[in-house]
Amino acid sequence: MKSYKHILLSTVAVLFLNTAANAQFGGLGKKLLDKGSEMVAGGGLNKLIKQPQAITTSFSDVDKTGSKPPSFMEGQKPQPLYLLPKAPTGGFKLKAGFFEMTNKSYCLHAGTRGPSKGDGYMLAPVLGPKKDVVILILKNAEKHPNVQQHDIQVLLWAIIARTRFSDMGTDIKLTASTLLSPQELLMLEGGALGVLPASVMAKAKDQLPSALQSVFEAENNIRRLAASGSSSYEEMEKYAVLAGLAPQPDPEVPSGIWSLHPDGYYIRYFPSSYSITRVQIYVPKELASQKPDLVYDAPNGIACPANVGSQRLAQTNEPIKS
Repeated sequence: MKSYKHILLSTVAVLFLNTAANAQFGGLGKKLLDKGSEMVAGGGLNKLIKQPQAITTSFSDVDKTGSKPPSFMEGQKPQPLYLLPKAPTGGFKLKAGFFEMTNKSYCLHAGTRGPSKGDGYMLAPVLGPKKDVVILILKNAEKHPNVQQHDIQVLLWAIIARTRFSDMGTDIKLTASTLLSPQELLMLEGGALGVLPASVMAKAKDQLPSALQSVFEAENNIRRLAASGSSSYEEMEKYAVLAGLAPQPDPEVPSGIWSLHPDGYYIRYFPSSYSITRVQIYVPKELASQKPDLVYDAPNGIACPANVGSQRLAQTNEPIKS
């Protein structure tokens, strides 16, 4: 539980940023639209389109070296991963064996579809301008079980949509200030966009590949909802998670494929939705004897789909026990 001093500092930070935002924007909705319009004035549209996403991880960042087919470890029974001792810095201390855990996971790619049957997911690094604060949120959430998964997902959607902390609604600010220190909250300020008017959105979409148009539009709608102060998880989910099935899975990356982790063990992912993922880990005996300090710290990696229409999934050390 956070100390009184920490809560006070967080509250002061929120009030300060709110005051600064109100002084700068006045009527927040109109000012955000004005800000979006200003960003594209004078030829800025091209620059806006080229601005990097908050999290940039894609399947091209996956290292397929050493991967194993789904039949690897077939017939073996995994042990519960969550029963392994925890490391002081977070994560689980690994030992030789085959382990499994169903854990909380989070969507990190708005405007795409949820996991589809047959999708192959592989380990990828967390990359992009907001990678450090996203990892911090996922790691700190474990220390705050009172913060609901839906509330954390809304905060993450606001971040990946490039919403500044000072533009977020009160509920989202509260979630952020619970999970982050006042200093860490400042990490949410840079690299943000305003809410783009419909006319600007139409021009921007005309210059984007079709695969990116839905993502760009979804992020703009999420920024609008995040700033409104009255949006619900369900409203935001409608824009973040597209209905229907993604295009056909990549036959070269089947469901259940194993990734070779940089630390030498094997890992694979079975998402049942964007919020729930079953993770399996195999640690060879030789590796465990050579590296007795192996730790699996889930937020440091992303379950990334080969299917570009599906969502990349942030992982956590928080088990979901049936």
